[in-house]
Amino acid sequence: MSGADENSQGELAAPVAALFAPRAERERIDERLTRALGAALERVGRGPVMPDIDMSRFRAELAGFDFETPQPLERLLEWTTAQLEHGIVHMTEPRYFGLFNPPANFPSQCADRITAAFNPQLASSGSSPVPVAIEAHVVRAVAARAGLPQESAGHFTTAGSEANCTALICALTRAERRFGTDGVRAFAGPVALYTSRECQPAWFKIVHATGVGRGGLRLIATNARGELEADVLEETLERDVQGGMVPVMISATAGTTGGGMIDPLERCAAIARRFGCWYHVDAAWGGAALCSERLKGSLAGIELADSLTIDAHKWFATTMGCGMFITRHAAILGEAFRVSTAFMPSAVGALDPYLNSLQWSRRFMGLKLFLSLAAAGWQGYGTHVERAVTVIARVKAQLVSRGWTAANDSQLAVLCVVPPPGYPDVREVVRRVLASGRAWVAATSFAGRDVVRICATHGEILAADIDELIAALSATR
Repeated sequence: MSGADENSQGELAAPVAALFAPRAERERIDERLTRALGAALERVGRGPVMPDIDMSRFRAELAGFDFETPQPLERLLEWTTAQLEHGIVHMTEPRYFGLFNPPANFPSQCADRITAAFNPQLASSGSSPVPVAIEAHVVRAVAARAGLPQESAGHFTTAGSEANCTALICALTRAERRFGTDGVRAFAGPVALYTSRECQPAWFKIVHATGVGRGGLRLIATNARGELEADVLEETLERDVQGGMVPVMISATAGTTGGGMIDPLERCAAIARRFGCWYHVDAAWGGAALCSERLKGSLAGIELADSLTIDAHKWFATTMGCGMFITRHAAILGEAFRVSTAFMPSAVGALDPYLNSLQWSRRFMGLKLFLSLAAAGWQGYGTHVERAVTVIARVKAQLVSRGWTAANDSQLAVLCVVPPPGYPDVREVVRRVLASGRAWVAATSFAGRDVVRICATHGEILAADIDELIAALSATR
């Protein structure tokens, strides 16, 4: 018998303590980390929104981790917490009026801890029947809230980009039965996807990755309000069909990144029906307006969609990595991702997540939204999104009273403004605000104008935070 064989029959080595500490040690470190994080976030609230770290020093320290000499976990946790406290834009700070990256609500943070502890593999309902059922329940509930039929299906995604890509794959699958075997070569002509020029730029990646090609992404002009021009969409489709192109999908945006505008959803649905296109609504951010009885009318026409994208880590304020793809065509979704293997422990009759998504192994993402919805209900979430709209209305009123011009007229929580005479250009205004550390806003363009973009992403913004934002903008003069 070889030495290796003798060793394999001998006594097992103890678990690696650095990776699998005893329970008492884990609990002690966990409690200490909880206190340290709380203290760090409290300091963040009193400090600058922008990073204030010395990156040269940080890189030198980072280079010292050669992974040859183990270090105590408590020291590593202390070091990591300190680097993040000073080394990121603090989206958890109420003076962050930036992109759609709100601080995570508490139930979703709890969900991440539970998920990390049990670490279920959500590819299969055979191995994770309860998590798979919870996610399916949440998807059906959101679909029903949007007005989609009871038989609608879907899954959680890493983000809106994955969900939008899934929509295009479904559209291609329905449009040509040979797409699954021959790809875009199966079509009689060049394939085309239609969306607003104000769309999320990830569409460029998606058409590249799916074989449609960037030339197949047809960007439709917007009107002065920043909404897709339905007449131009219809005219473009007519010309393209006459020219031999094959339209497969129309994607309307419900809450554009730049201005928070909503495309004419009902008209886009009618055009999609006329040309036999899959009708998708990218409501990654704006979809949360469905929670509000006052605001959900702004999304009229979303119920006509073949599929939806909604990101819970945006206006639903869960932790990151919690998107959703929802469709009324469960059979097409299953056809788009069908695969056969003997090693997966599938439940009989179940449409397992690995059979209806791009992902295979994946995290229990849906628990974040399940706990948040269960704790707050639709009414609580409705109050949350309405509060954000009120915040933006107050910011708008204060800036307009000071001579600023509102460039957009969104029903959602995004404001685009132009500074009055006497101020520097928009990008310099934003640079000065960020340099001050007092608040975070963005420079973008809307309807052909450079604007300062202000978005209410934080669920705990107070009047004092609005006042600080106004003061920071006013000080740039």
